[in-house]
Amino acid sequence: MSNPIRQILSDDLYNQLERLNLINKKVLRDFQIKRKYLDLRSGGKKSAEAIEEILEAYPYLQFDTVRKIIYSVKLPEEIGWVSQSVA
Repeated sequence: MSNPIRQILSDDLYNQLERLNLINKKVLRDFQIKRKYLDLRSGGKKSAEAIEEILEAYPYLQFDTVRKIIYSVKLPEEIGWVSQSVA
């Protein structure tokens, strides 16, 4: 898996943490879902259409679960946090 949190961790540190099994896969999945949703919305898709496209990639999730993820997960760039060591 490539590093989906480059804004927070360098690739080397991410890979090291992943090898040690210290990465929470569910949280990373939620980050990726939120980013995908924002990309789709900025590309002109309606909210429901964006969620439906995400559900195609994650068929085990419910519509309401994806909706909860996109409205509750805060990405580092949304809160204005960027690591000084990575930036």
